[in-house]
Amino acid sequence: MTLIDLITAQSARLKSAGVSFGHGTTNAFDEAAWLVLWSLGMPLEDLESHAKRALTADEQAKAEALVGERIATRRPAAYLTGEAWLQNVPFTVDERVIVPRSFIAELLADGEGEGTLDAWLSDETQRVLDLCTGNGSLAVIAAMAFPEVAVDACDLSEDALAVARINVDRHRLGARIKLFASDLFENVPGRYDLIVCNPPYVNSASMAALPAEYLAEPALALAGGDDGMDLVRRILADAPSHMNDDAVLVLEIGNERAHFDHAFRRLEVAWLPTSAGDDQVLLVTREALLKSLQAQRTRPSSPRRSTPDP
Repeated sequence: MTLIDLITAQSARLKSAGVSFGHGTTNAFDEAAWLVLWSLGMPLEDLESHAKRALTADEQAKAEALVGERIATRRPAAYLTGEAWLQNVPFTVDERVIVPRSFIAELLADGEGEGTLDAWLSDETQRVLDLCTGNGSLAVIAAMAFPEVAVDACDLSEDALAVARINVDRHRLGARIKLFASDLFENVPGRYDLIVCNPPYVNSASMAALPAEYLAEPALALAGGDDGMDLVRRILADAPSHMNDDAVLVLEIGNERAHFDHAFRRLEVAWLPTSAGDDQVLLVTREALLKSLQAQRTRPSSPRRSTPDP
């Protein structure tokens, strides 16, 4: 059996088993290619040049066993291989963190050229905060995209920070990325020019309906309360105190656009284009946040109904 024949057969096997994708791949063929090539110790880019290579019986059995484990356990492929990629950058992952897939990475990577965020940043951008850093992937990509910038990255989970440390060290960015524990902004020092955040935002109904692959991830990094906005409310309320005058906050809210619009009707934001559409990631300025907070403070309260004394 050739390499491409084995991948095709394992793709059909994954599809027949009804596994869910979304942790680095979006379809059965790509997932099968990832698992088969990894089991053989081959880089993903080797598929095309080695597609017709004949495999030994041992190689075939090894690949089939890994795909079998993927089907039986419903664990994401990234947990089985211990690695995932975001914007072609490799990251170490395990069950202590969610598999990196933030669309903010696309916007940060664009910073290397004439990117989406360029119009909102300036040559004076010096400090970046990655709030809810998880495995540290956005902090690493930000440091790569903006070589002159210092990056702080924090998370509530000490387990997640341990994985983030592995990735910061893996990419030799320890001198430029500072990791620390913080419940959102609780321990965040000073002010920043750019804050990026991919917080837990999945609403309760969606959490209850998640496929097994997503339930294998830490719920702490996914669940956002009844409408998904519990942490987002705290973030938007506290962010201005940690932003310089011209700073911006880039926030991912996934498929919760309707809930976000309902919760923050008076907040002016810019929706940024990503490969998943124009309603997954938003950008908000410090000025807009302050204006919204002021409007909430000055909004008249509902009149109380008076009752006669007994």
